[in-house]
Amino acid sequence: MISAAPEAVRDRYDAVLVGSGFGSLFFLEGLLVRRPQARVLVLERGQHHPVAWQLAQQRSSAIDPRATFRVPPGHKPDWDFTVGLGGGTNCWYAQTPRFHPNDFRTASLYGVGRDWPVGYDELEPYYVRAERRMAVSGSEVMGRVLPRSAPFPLPPHRVTRADELMQAAQPERHFAIATARASVKTPERNRCCSTGTCRLCPANAKFNFENGFAALLKDPRVTIVTGAEVTHLEHAGGRASAALFRHGEREYRARGELLMLGANGIHSPAILLRSGLDHPTTGRGIHEQIGYYAEAELDGLDHFDGGTLTTGLNYSLYDGDFRRTDASALLYFENRWVHGLRKTYGRWRQVLPLTIAVEDLPQDDNRVLLDADGMPVVHHARNSEYGERGVQRSFDQLARVLAPLPVERIVFRGLRPTESHVQGSLRMGRDPANSVVDADQVHHAVRNLVVVGSSVFPTGPCANPSLTVAAMSLRSAERVV
Repeated sequence: MISAAPEAVRDRYDAVLVGSGFGSLFFLEGLLVRRPQARVLVLERGQHHPVAWQLAQQRSSAIDPRATFRVPPGHKPDWDFTVGLGGGTNCWYAQTPRFHPNDFRTASLYGVGRDWPVGYDELEPYYVRAERRMAVSGSEVMGRVLPRSAPFPLPPHRVTRADELMQAAQPERHFAIATARASVKTPERNRCCSTGTCRLCPANAKFNFENGFAALLKDPRVTIVTGAEVTHLEHAGGRASAALFRHGEREYRARGELLMLGANGIHSPAILLRSGLDHPTTGRGIHEQIGYYAEAELDGLDHFDGGTLTTGLNYSLYDGDFRRTDASALLYFENRWVHGLRKTYGRWRQVLPLTIAVEDLPQDDNRVLLDADGMPVVHHARNSEYGERGVQRSFDQLARVLAPLPVERIVFRGLRPTESHVQGSLRMGRDPANSVVDADQVHHAVRNLVVVGSSVFPTGPCANPSLTVAAMSLRSAERVV
């Protein structure tokens, strides 16, 4: 049930969850599978905004995320997320590629970054569960790059003619997008309307809190308190006992046997720092992918005839020995006129917009600290040189990758201010000396505290993180609870 009354926290709970985004929701679902009688409290800083409200207001939350943190002059200003019940499920574009098997072992293979304490094969069954839960649309041939033990729940979306030419020439590297936007109508969701308005989907086609987790609002085992800003965690002797939060003008204490922290990559480390859990790596390494736009002008080939926002993924620049020196890149073939149509008469559709996401390596100098008043301050002075080289290499290689298409010229359209993927500030690892949480996402020093979300990523692969976050939360719940 949902409650705006903090008096609901007078009792002691089996688990207290801080935050309600992808990591928290999938952990909660896994927890209730393992312990069906558990009583769970969810503390959410934002409010519950149904989709109808979001569409009417044209925003996913009443809280501007930029009002919840500070950035020093000259540092990266843009970090995008949603403060509200459901977190990123409200605002995401529902792109759901898996991470590449080699993303989990870049140190062993290429001598860069860190190896994850979990590998692709161990995570693969949980990828399947998360894909089924989200009813992901995708093509089976993607298994040539990302091995699969089960088919996608829904068939792939219709691709464009440009995608078809790329698939014919590069069958091992070009695939229909994997996405939690429905390609066919399901009992819970409609088919994607292909209008490119995915952040605020008007067709109920993408997976979100309302069509995926609304049953929690009536579940007697689950109490959700909105407007609850968690500030500290109480802990002693290696165990956490309660979450302290503000609600209006008052402060409250929520007690639980198990605590789960899933605020996001900025606010989760801030809560730990305020709580005196200031391990030397807490808050360090915050980053996201480096994204940029490019556009290929085509000779005689019309575009924008696909069935969803993004239709194709190209893996030609994703993995290889080049990763010893240059970051990997994933190419997204867009089915929307990001930069407008061509201005030449009769050739309006002869243009292919591309979004390129490039991995970035976490750097310890980029970190979350606290201001004198406890507000988190995000210090991110620069991207890694490794990532910047990946941007240059990927753009230089575009002509080669796009050779199957009648390309006249390729235009760089600028860097993207944010990928909306806050990562790496509470990295996981086997060694407590250089990581905050272990392979099960349990805090090394506080053994009944679980941290979920992309903040635990040891490195920053170039694929979208939400599916991996969901899979890792399912795995953590199964192993911890």
